[in-house]
Amino acid sequence: MKFMMWVCVDDALVGTTEDDPGAWIAETGSRRLEGSQLRPVSDATTLWPRDGGVFVSDGPFAETKEQIAGYDILECADMDEALAIAAKHPVAKFGAIEVRPIWE
Repeated sequence: MKFMMWVCVDDALVGTTEDDPGAWIAETGSRRLEGSQLRPVSDATTLWPRDGGVFVSDGPFAETKEQIAGYDILECADMDEALAIAAKHPVAKFGAIEVRPIWE
């Protein structure tokens, strides 16, 4: 099964703690199909198509302290394996990790 994993963290903490995923990436090996850090929320744009037009807003959709800082796509036997891998991500110590199955 494939899983999308969002790495969520307070923007103020990015780069200020042990958030380098290098060791985690190496340990995860071939179960990590893809992943990347995202640019800061100041570079985000959100759009909503409404009434035949499009409303565009600078910034992320949600007004929260924690934002999606990166993502990974995992291939695991089941949700339990995906959660075990996600729990080892360095950001899990101070941020949040969301794991969700991908429709296939």
